[in-house]
Order: sequence, then C-alpha cells, then structure tokens
Amino acid sequence: MRLATRIAIWAAVILPVLVLGTGALLLGLVTHDLRNEQDAKLRDRAELELPYVRAYLTADRQGRPKVEQSQHQKVLSAALDVGLQVDDANGQELLAEGQLPGPAALPVPTGAALGPLTVRSGGQSWRVLARQVNGANPGTLWVAVPASAANPQVSAVRGRIILVALLAAPLSGLLAFGLARRATRPLSRLGRRAAALDPTAGAADFGHQRSGIAEVDELAAALESALARYDGQAARTTQALETARSFSAAASHELRTPLMGLQTNLDVLSAHPDLPSTERAEILADLRADHRRLLDLLTALRTLARGDLVEQEAFGPLDLAEPATAAVAELRRRRPELDLRVDLQALEGTGGLRVYGWEAGLRIVCDNLLLNAAVHGHAPDGPTRIAVTLRPDGDAAVVTVDDQGPGIPPAERAAVFDRFHRRPDSPGSGLGLTLVAQQVALHRGTVTVSTPPSGHGCRFEIRLPLIAADAPTLPLPARPDWIGATA
Repeated sequence: MRLATRIAIWAAVILPVLVLGTGALLLGLVTHDLRNEQDAKLRDRAELELPYVRAYLTADRQGRPKVEQSQHQKVLSAALDVGLQVDDANGQELLAEGQLPGPAALPVPTGAALGPLTVRSGGQSWRVLARQVNGANPGTLWVAVPASAANPQVSAVRGRIILVALLAAPLSGLLAFGLARRATRPLSRLGRRAAALDPTAGAADFGHQRSGIAEVDELAAALESALARYDGQAARTTQALETARSFSAAASHELRTPLMGLQTNLDVLSAHPDLPSTERAEILADLRADHRRLLDLLTALRTLARGDLVEQEAFGPLDLAEPATAAVAELRRRRPELDLRVDLQALEGTGGLRVYGWEAGLRIVCDNLLLNAAVHGHAPDGPTRIAVTLRPDGDAAVVTVDDQGPGIPPAERAAVFDRFHRRPDSPGSGLGLTLVAQQVALHRGTVTVSTPPSGHGCRFEIRLPLIAADAPTLPLPARPDWIGATA
C-alpha cells in the first residue's frame, strides 16, 4: 500500500473519531447548559409565584372565596408553561395545574427550598423545585417541568454531530490523499532516480538536488552516503582482486627460475648418489641459496600486497624515532659485526618527529634501508659502516642512511626502486627498495638517492611531512599496483 493511501485511510478513520469525541463533549456541555436554563426557569417561576401563593393561602384560610379566586387566576397566569402544585401546612393538595409527577414522586421538602431535583414518575423524568411558603398560613409550592423538554435540542445537536462525522470521513480521506500525494512526490522522484541508477556509476551518478523537505533530503543524503561506502568497498575489493592477480602473476614468473634451479640440483643429487663430497656440498649450498631466495621473494611480495591493501584506519600520529631505533636494534642483533651509528642529537628538545603514519609501514622503510646498506654498503678495505640520522627540516622529518659502498651511478638511481631490480651479485629479491618507495608514497613523502658529503658511498634520504596542529587529516593517496607494475 502506498504511503499516500495509508495517510488517507488513517485520516478517514481518525478525523470522524475526533469529531465524535468532540461532539460527545459538546453534547454534554449543551445538555448541562439546557438543564441550567430549566433550573433558572424554575427558580424564576417560583420567585414569581410565591407572593400569589402566599395571598392564595391566606384567602383560603380566611374563607374569602373571591380573593382566593382572584389569586388563583394570578397563579395560573404566571405558570402557563410549568406544572404547579400548592399544598397547605398539613400536606393537603390545594391547587394543581399543568403536568406534574405523581404525589408519591415528590420529595419531602426540607428547609426553605428543595431542588431543583430530577425525579421519575410513570416512566418519565421531571425537574422539580419545592419552595416553602412562610407566614401566617404556611404551605409548600411545587414547580415542575418535564426533563425531556430539552430533548429536541439535544437530539438536533446529536444529529448534526453524526452528520459532520459521516461527511468528514470521505472528505478528510480525499483531502489527505491529495495532500499526501503532493507531499510524497519528491520521495517518489527519489525512488525513481534510485531505481534507474547505473550500478557501475555509483554515488557520482546519483546527483540529488535538494527538495526543501527535510525527510527526503535526509534520505537522499543517507543513500549517497551508502553509495559512497559501497563505491569505496567495491574499489577496495577490486584493488584486492588486482593485487591477488598481480601477486599470482609475479610469483609464478619470478619463482620459475629458482624453482627450476632447485629441480635441477635435486635431479643431479638423485641421479648421482656417489658424487664427491665437495660437489655435493656445492649443490647443497646452491639449494640453500635458492630456498632462501624463494622465502625472501615470497615475504617481499606479501609485504608489497599488504601495503597495497592497507586501510586509512591503520594510520595515526606516531614518533618516527620509534620504528627507526627499533630497526637499528634489530640489525645490530642480527649483524653485530656492523659499525652502525645513529645520530639523534638533532631531536633533543624538539619533542620528537611526529608524523601521521602506519607504524608497520615505517618499520618496513627503516628495515629495508638498513638491510640494503648492510648488503651493498661495505667498503672493500674495511668493515661496513652505516650512519643513520634523524632530524627535522622545516615542516618535514628527514631520515638519512649513509654507507661506504661503491654507490649508485646517477643514471641508475631511479631504477633501483623498480620491482625485481637487482645487481648481478645481489642476494636479495629485488623488492626491498620497491617496498621503501611504496611506503614513502603512502606517507606522502619522497625518497632520493645521492652521495654522502664524504664523496664516496651512497645516501638514501627520506622526507616525510610532520603533523601540523591545525592541518586536516588527508585520505590516503592513490596507490599504484606495486606488484604488477614498475614503481
């Protein structure tokens, strides 16, 4: 059932009920007012009759028939529209005119007045007022009118109320239906627009224009918000599928060579069980190297995929010194022979380097930069020396990693961040610096390669924006497919 029809039905039901309820209250008030009017009439008649009745009783007691007859005529002329009865002091009826209840229905008077009261006699209700006549010849004056005298007026009011209720039902239903159809027209348009929405277009194709009706605009805003969330979820799902496809394609392509090497070495060991120990040891060393390369490659691919799918909720304010010092401590534990120096003096009194970042991602940056320096930054005539510096520079946090290796020629510096870029003698997977470039891009920073001030070796410099107190939190930047395409 449409909303306009529901509103019309409810209006057609509720409005007559309200009319009848109000009419019942009005009918009670009218009945009360009519009864008060009757009572006032009885009092006026009793006050008007008292002098005549008093004179009538005196004439009756003194035996003066002419005076009694004259007073009788006055009593009758003042009580043409009411019933009237006069009793003497002993309760004997002396005079009775008009419609009156039976004598047994009349209450016993007490005090100077009684009533007005409603009494029933012969199946009929009466409003009765009693007044005692004081003086030398006491008695009782009864004035009465039928209680049903007001019934025609009450019936007329009741009939009009019922007529209004009967007319109000269809008229209110039709009026409510028309108004509801007009009021729900923007809602119908919104429904048609939502039904015609292209699923591939999403929230951008919805294009709701404000209707001026708060409920409709709120519903449209809720639909736009739901569509935007759906678009975001669909984009994340698509990105996850693309990452999974890229992961599968890259893994199948890059793992082919080490797997073939493993197969070849295993075939040799299986076909020649009597190989000399030196050759067997060489083949086993190749197997271990290929196995380590497989593990490194799978770990790097998994980390790249994790960076492609990281959500905004994983980011928050943190001190850049924490992941850097943790990475330094881990490298010292694994490679105690390295000469590793960390300079944090520039951070003293600055409150740290607060950036808006993903702690796991920044740890990936620091780990891979230090591991790259440890592998490729050794000097040919001495121990490997690595220098790590953290410092603020304006509105950016700067991390530099210097080594004493052969360095990287300027023409090849951009290519070191490409996926699977490896030197011929490199034992790594070729994804370490790709991970660095990915995470730096996610954190809206830059990474550059240069030569240290000493003139030899290699320097990697990371610049990340510091948190500003009044700066808004920006969404994550657009992320390319780091697994399936060159960074």
